[in-house]
Amino acid sequence: MGIACPGCGFQSAVIELLKGNIWESIQTYPALVPIITTILLFFIHLKFNSKLTAVTLKSSFFLSITLILSNYIIKLISQS
Repeated sequence: MGIACPGCGFQSAVIELLKGNIWESIQTYPALVPIITTILLFFIHLKFNSKLTAVTLKSSFFLSITLILSNYIIKLISQS
């Protein structure tokens, strides 16, 4: 039994999302949808470079990081 990494479950969540199982995807890796949103917002920001996309991008990024860390901490605690 090893220690899970912060990205454990990402690939499984992507597969579930591609199958159309949105709720299963969120349960597997809660940060997936915000990560995808952040990536999309990044490309929109590169194209349009507005203040609104910059603020939204930062918020989405911090939400993603918060969910990744929270999920990781919960997994560490539940393994103990």
